Amino acid sequence: MVVRLRQPRVVRARRGVALVEVIVSTIVLGVALAVLIGLTGQAMSSQQAGERLSTVAMLLDEQLNLVLARGPDNYAARFDTAGVCEAPFEQYRYELSLAGGQAGEAFVVTATISWSEGGRLRSESLQTMIAPRLGDEPDPDRRPDDPVLRY
Repeated sequence: MVVRLRQPRVVRARRGVALVEVIVSTIVLGVALAVLIGLTGQAMSSQQAGERLSTVAMLLDEQLNLVLARGPDNYAARFDTAGVCEAPFEQYRYELSLAGGQAGEAFVVTATISWSEGGRLRSESLQTMIAPRLGDEPDPDRRPDDPVLRY
């Protein structure tokens, strides 16, 4: 005589619930990973945009400092007021605009840096006032003896 032991219905029902719990937890984990990947992509894009704007701010400052060092009077006649930035920033272009300066008043200097990003042309501008240099030699040689290395 063979005696079969029957499993109680509670055990069989419990196995079905465990399978549903595994499926639900897998779905929840997948959604959480998708959200995490999306947030990581946004963070990387924001960080790259911040780096780009930091570079643009540095290039704007450099152009305005060149005008300040060389003097704004007759700057446009002696130096380029538009062009490509020096290496390693060849993807950026600069443009300078100088106005005013009559009768010893300050010049209004506008520096613009432009670049292409995602197929669109973007630019940032900065405007300041720079007084003409009085009593100084017109354009002293201020180049460093050794070239400046940028990284």
